[in-house]
Amino acid sequence: MSTVKRVTIRDVAGRAGVSVATVSRVLAGDYPVLAATRNKVMRAVRDLDYVPNAHARALSADRPGAIAIVVNTVAVPYYAYIAQGVEEQAAREGRLSLICTTGGDTGRELSIVQLLREQRAEAVILVGSVVVDEEYRKRMTEYAHSLAAAGSRLVLCGRPPLEEGGPALVVGFDNAGGAHAVTSHLLSAGHRRILYLGSRPGHSTSDSRVAGYRSALAGYGVAADPTLEVEGEFSRAAGYAAMTTRLSSGPVDFTAIFAGNDLVAAGAIQALRERGLRVPDDMSIVGYDDVPPSVDLGLTTVHLPHDELGRTAVRMALGRDGSGPTVLGTHIVVRDSVRPITVR
Repeated sequence: MSTVKRVTIRDVAGRAGVSVATVSRVLAGDYPVLAATRNKVMRAVRDLDYVPNAHARALSADRPGAIAIVVNTVAVPYYAYIAQGVEEQAAREGRLSLICTTGGDTGRELSIVQLLREQRAEAVILVGSVVVDEEYRKRMTEYAHSLAAAGSRLVLCGRPPLEEGGPALVVGFDNAGGAHAVTSHLLSAGHRRILYLGSRPGHSTSDSRVAGYRSALAGYGVAADPTLEVEGEFSRAAGYAAMTTRLSSGPVDFTAIFAGNDLVAAGAIQALRERGLRVPDDMSIVGYDDVPPSVDLGLTTVHLPHDELGRTAVRMALGRDGSGPTVLGTHIVVRDSVRPITVR
């Protein structure tokens, strides 16, 4: 079976009757070349159907590198919206953006960062919650230093810093503040037995939200009840399963639910409906993130500036914004999922 020979830059140079260096300059477009020479080179490119080696061009020292974003998954709106913000800003800056997924595996995340360093990515943006142990912190800090030494930057987006004085940049949002505000919204409506659904001990995002929930209870003089904090993943299926289990375990001893995110809230609402409980007539519920399906459900939730998080991360990586930690604001979006009750 015959194989098709790959056309090389030397073939183009031979067809055009110029040097390889001249072909490279014409294709790069960043060096003055006579119009006649440029025309000969481009004619040879078309005739031979030559495709430049994008990998080699990306590794060229005088070309900007790629902006890489590393997320748990792109199947969840939270990550997808931030990735969109990164891509939009990277395009404005004339950079290619790459998206890598980890599936929540910290070992894979570390391997991806190492690979991106070897590929000379101009910036690596790590997004979202992470379980940070000492070994992870040590290795990621080492990678941050090696990225900086290679002229790249590590940006932590929506996650805590690595260490004091480390080279990683940090951009986040007022996670605990948003949780405090939306819990206070329920408390101001008279609710005192508020179920927190979707606790993930050890995960930075969940821990901050639980902290905000507890601080709001304390502010209203309500003692935190550990039995009202239910563990679960940040997914619709997990919200449905946890709510179903809770409703089946005995009398309903709460009047409101704070779901760890909007997907958890959607699953919980499905479980409530299957038990004949209406939102908000029989049960009030709030979420977090302000992503689909919150609008369709009429869900009161905390709005995150997803796009701006991504754009800010890119600007910081490229030195367009400050190098200090940046915290973006959150706010409550009030819809139709909370009913005031009378405090007895």
